[in-house]
Amino acid sequence: MGRIAVIGAGMGAMAAAARLAVAGHRVTVYERTETYGGAVRRFERDGFAFDTGPALLPLPAVYRDLFVKTGKEPLEDCVELVQVDPSARHVFADGTVVSLPNASRAGVVGALDEALGSGVGQRWGDFLVRAREAWDRTRRPLLEEPLWPNWQVLADREPYPSVPHKKLLRTRRAATLAEIGAWELRDERLEALLGWHALAYGLDPRSTPASAAVLPYLEHAFGTWYVRGGMRELARAVYERCLKRRVEFVFGAEVTAVPVKDGRAAGVELADGRVADADHVVAGVNPVRLAALTGSAPGRLDADADVRADVGTVRPVRFSVLLALRGGREAGAAHRTVVHAPDDQTELDLLVAPGGDRPVRPTVTVLRPGDPALAPDGDHESVVLSAVLSGDAGWERESTARTYTDLLLEAAEPAVPDLRERLLWQEARAPEPGAPGSGGISAPALAAGRGRFLHPANTTRLPGLYRVGEWAHPGGGLPHSGMSGALVAGLIVEGPEFRGSQ
Repeated sequence: MGRIAVIGAGMGAMAAAARLAVAGHRVTVYERTETYGGAVRRFERDGFAFDTGPALLPLPAVYRDLFVKTGKEPLEDCVELVQVDPSARHVFADGTVVSLPNASRAGVVGALDEALGSGVGQRWGDFLVRAREAWDRTRRPLLEEPLWPNWQVLADREPYPSVPHKKLLRTRRAATLAEIGAWELRDERLEALLGWHALAYGLDPRSTPASAAVLPYLEHAFGTWYVRGGMRELARAVYERCLKRRVEFVFGAEVTAVPVKDGRAAGVELADGRVADADHVVAGVNPVRLAALTGSAPGRLDADADVRADVGTVRPVRFSVLLALRGGREAGAAHRTVVHAPDDQTELDLLVAPGGDRPVRPTVTVLRPGDPALAPDGDHESVVLSAVLSGDAGWERESTARTYTDLLLEAAEPAVPDLRERLLWQEARAPEPGAPGSGGISAPALAAGRGRFLHPANTTRLPGLYRVGEWAHPGGGLPHSGMSGALVAGLIVEGPEFRGSQ
């Protein structure tokens, strides 16, 4: 079988590496940092530990499938999966609070009716039924299959079955998430709930296609899961599975170029001058860096780059504050609390066009796992606050991080009793300034929207070079990155005729 060079040790790259090794290929992963996992990282200090990347796992079936296909031990033998219930506690701008059960449509409808008023929950339940139809229509082409050559069908056709809405003698159907909220949900708090599912991926619901209804549906249908010990344990398990399949890892190895021989990718060149030959190269890097490695302009590796024109744009980023608290987690505390912004429209305006006199308080997610492995003892607690903000908000200035730290702490007070009094120390995790397109949040692939919400295909114009991970089809998020690994492995093992899992 062939030699495979994998650039990067992110989750999608490792998923591809393990599958390719099982198929008999000799796989070597080149990672420029000293560890694996990509964005799935951990910060430790004074006996406290924090997830600094994804903290919850939707659609665990993707990783269950990875472990079934690459060894005898199932995922649950390698990590402890815990279903998070309630899925989330929401604190809306008007002070209303609701806790939503995990993976229970009837439970969610009942909780919303009780908290927001009779009939409100049913509107959300009816929306989830329509969202399921959008999921059924797009699941295979956007998650389980390589990007269709005729992807324009996905770009132009809206799969969400909007309810007809009459306005000024005209009948219209919702084309964006914001219009679904205004015309179908008809409650500002439900609109905020819907918008949050887009905002979590750096998307503005005012311009995000209605097909993004699949995002709340995915969480509703398949539940929200936590890995005991922190999500870093999932990365460890995937890494160890790769080692068992004899994947070789070379850390501290920065790839500087992808050599080309006879018109196809022929390996990787490292910063120290070494060249490692390979029959196939799998790149788990963003489009800007991949273009630099191949000597191409961003997007030139794609025949359809003119449609997905945001390859080099500045993306929203996730800003986090890690809190070490004295005192244990109180009984009944929610694992995840979402404190919605008091002015969501201004928040979204700043997300897409930063400016104004000063930042406003954003929507803040408060994560309190209550996991003994993350604190020195039962008399302490580790908490993570996070918000999605503009990548162009001036992160090179220390004052930006200080300002947003104060805003996140203010927002978290309703979710964490006696927060200020319990605070031992805090650690802000600001995004590092970089070239446009070199970081930020990558959303899952979405249909409609003229193709702007699709991602580059796993194959490229350069034979032998493949893309994997959150910057490739089917996009960002742990499940989608894991599925990209399955798609790349299928394309290499079975060839261009590969059409995905059956």
